[in-house]
Order: sequence, then C-alpha cells, then structure tokens
Amino acid sequence: MIKLGETQKLTVIKQVEFGVYLAESPESADEKVLLPKAQIPEGVKTGDEIEVFIYRDSQDRLISTTNTPLIKLGEVAALKVVSVGKQGAFLNWGLEKDLFLPYAQQNRKLNIGDEVLVYLYIDKSKRLCASMKVYDHLRTDSPYRSGDDVSGLVFQESENYGMFVAVDDIYCAAILKQELYGEVKPGDRIRARVSRVREDGRLNLSIREKAHVQIFPDMERILELLDQYGGVLPFTEKATPEVIKRETGMSKNEFKRAVGHLYKERKIVIEDGKIRSANNEQ
Repeated sequence: MIKLGETQKLTVIKQVEFGVYLAESPESADEKVLLPKAQIPEGVKTGDEIEVFIYRDSQDRLISTTNTPLIKLGEVAALKVVSVGKQGAFLNWGLEKDLFLPYAQQNRKLNIGDEVLVYLYIDKSKRLCASMKVYDHLRTDSPYRSGDDVSGLVFQESENYGMFVAVDDIYCAAILKQELYGEVKPGDRIRARVSRVREDGRLNLSIREKAHVQIFPDMERILELLDQYGGVLPFTEKATPEVIKRETGMSKNEFKRAVGHLYKERKIVIEDGKIRSANNEQ
C-alpha cells in the first residue's frame, strides 16, 4: 500500500520519458505512483528499490520525491510561512509544492516569514495539511530535569494560564502566567530554565533566573524605570500585584525584594507612597 505523507521503499515497475512509476512490488502494479525524471537517482533501472516520500502535486495526484520533507505524517515541526491567501497560509516544508495551513487550523494571525509549530495530518479530502493545534501531539518524555537550561518555540498563548512552549520543538512545556517577564509572544524562540517536571511529564519553565541571581537585573530594571519616570515611581511595593506586574514585569515578591536591596544600598528613598531615586530626593 502506498502511504501518503510517509517515506517508504518502492520498486521501479515502469520507465517512461518523464520519469518512472513505482509500486510496492511488480505484482501490485495497479497501485502506482510517479517519480518525476528530475528526482530519479542515477543508474536506476526497472526492479530497483527507491526510498521516496509520498505527497500530492498541484492537481491533487499522488506523486513521489527523493527529497526529504521537513515534516512527515503525524509529526510536529517548526516551519516558515511563505505566503498567505484567502483560504489559509502556505508553509515551506522542503518540497516543490508548499504545505497548506487552513485558517481553521490556525490559532493566530500569520504573516510571511513567521515561524509556526505545526502538526501534519490528512484532511477529509485526503490531502496533507498542517495544523497549529499541536498541544496534544507534543511529547512528554523529555530527558530534562528541574534546573536544566532549555530552548524552545512559544506556540500558543493562554490568557488565564500563560504561554505554551515546545522545548526542542517536540516536548510540551509552559511558562505560567506568574513566571512571565518582559515581552514574550507566540512565535518567539526563547531560552528558559526548567522549574518543574510535572507528573504527566510536561515541563514548567521559568525565563527568570534563580532569585539570588535575578535580583540584580531586577534592581537595574527599577533604576531604569526611575529614570523614565523622572526619578519618582508613583507606587511602592505595597501596590497591587497587577500594578507591579504591568509596570515592571515582576511579581510582587520579586519587586519587593529588589526594592529592599536598593533601599539598603541607599540608592532609593521610600516616602509618601512613592519611590524616589536617592539622587532625586526632594
């Protein structure tokens, strides 16, 4: 059986001017697929086996190639958007015909050049298509442990939960909402630290350093904000977590810890519900 979306070894059963026809065996010649002339390895003759990938051409006919695609049926991979049309987007997957990503299978607006994580499936019309709904197809058997440094692609945002990340483009992970710092958005490639390996094998990540290390960039961030605010922050560590997160990107505890160190070092003054730069004390 010729398997769409997969790589398999097929036998040359017939040579023609524009290529060769392949089948599982000479006895199963009723089910055959063309390998175009430009794809034929040198010296191939009838009866030889060739390893090929099966997909559909621009007229939806089965066709084979000796090129290796960037994704195969049932796999997840990060691909680049090469065009956007009325029905969806098209992705570069290493073959002549670009891979279709329907609008119904997208989870955000896409532009040419975007990198997206997709799953390859066969749609109801028996065509190969991509889907950005990859969460359930990511692996949960990563070799990583708590404290390990990892890298991955942010593939989806959850307003209530945080950001979902594919570590090494294959392992399921998340940055919880309270761990987010700075600007992180779907499509970003990030470096992070594993903060927890969950019982189901999924990873929780932190893009912040451990507290004793992170405090120094946090202190610098507060001093930068003081410069931007003309030497006076209109709130202190007693502000709500929401205000602190919005203005600084830090959690309330992180902000409180950094403010405390700056105060001990006499770089800031706290009075009247405000934080002032020690150089701007009034």
